[in-house]
Amino acid sequence: MKQDLFQAPDYYNLDELLTEEHKLIRDSAREWVKKSVSPIIEEYAQNAKFPDQLVKGLADIGAFGPYIPEEYGGAGLDQISYGLIMQEIERGDSGIRSTASVQSSLVMFPIWKYGSEDQKKKYLPKLASGEFMGCFGLTEPDHGSNPGGMITHYKDMGDHFLLNGAKLWISNSPFADIAIVWAKNEEGRIHGLIVERGMKGFSTPETHNKWSLRASATGELIFNDVKVPKENLLPNKSGLGAPLGCLDSARYGIAWGAVGAAMDCYDTALRYSKERIQFGKPIAGFQLQQKKLAEMITEITKAQLLAWRLGMLKNEDRASSAQISMAKRNNVEMAIKIARESRQILGGMGITGDYSIMRHMMNLESVITYEGTHDIHLLITGMDITGINAFK
Repeated sequence: MKQDLFQAPDYYNLDELLTEEHKLIRDSAREWVKKSVSPIIEEYAQNAKFPDQLVKGLADIGAFGPYIPEEYGGAGLDQISYGLIMQEIERGDSGIRSTASVQSSLVMFPIWKYGSEDQKKKYLPKLASGEFMGCFGLTEPDHGSNPGGMITHYKDMGDHFLLNGAKLWISNSPFADIAIVWAKNEEGRIHGLIVERGMKGFSTPETHNKWSLRASATGELIFNDVKVPKENLLPNKSGLGAPLGCLDSARYGIAWGAVGAAMDCYDTALRYSKERIQFGKPIAGFQLQQKKLAEMITEITKAQLLAWRLGMLKNEDRASSAQISMAKRNNVEMAIKIARESRQILGGMGITGDYSIMRHMMNLESVITYEGTHDIHLLITGMDITGINAFK
């Protein structure tokens, strides 16, 4: 069985910025990844299967809604804790982190923020424990970066709503017990609906033949005259700002998660460079390899500082959507560049499943696209600093 030798880089002594509780939470997640994820993840990725046995472990380390209040089954932790958990899980695999991110930020978050008290009590404790798994339906076949153009809709039928439409690229959909679905009412206003598995006309076909996030379950959501009880409407927020608020939370988690993937690639490349002998000495002794490694640790350190500062702003409820957008874009771009450079240091061995780098590289090709593409996040920053909307 593959041994996980990961040692986390901390070039600027950033542990000193964390509380003892933060470090305990992070180290617990790190040990779980080493024990439960690393030994099996290559096999599951190669076979394009989701390791569903990990769900209980994710719940046990608090990965499902860690910032949700304890009264609803969450751990009541702060945003730094959430970020650190996402960092450690994505150090193991982006697909497993996606499972936790969706459950936390895209399912539990909207129920907590926009749901009724009855909805919170009914769903949140079961989601926190992993008894229920959820997914988030926003993206459609013809509406990705422009979610406001969605055509999924519902009609008021008196004693229920009638939902029709389809969603695409939905993480967790093949096994989700509930889906938070965003649809337009008859006036064209976007609302969130809780759709439960087993409702007639609701299906979740799985997406196959992915080269990325192969250990994550991806699928569609199909609604064919689905009768949704009126009490399943999220009552406390509507409009496009409602799902975008969920995406803010998810993008924040990704900003931390990408650091974890980059750290794993860097650590693998550093260790390999010290062991691989060419021309009579370790390749770590050659200038071009040292350049790569020095640039990697510099970029990781910058991304760590960006994520930490964003977490502090989130704790104070002062983080803007644009600030979250910048961190998501920067840190994922940083991670994918480091994955590519790390692969080069390993040479031909870098493409094999003996090492995690190629899997991280393929996964990050999805991470740089979902929750807002790299280009869209650039335009969000551009609009924020110029005041001019370049989307239209």
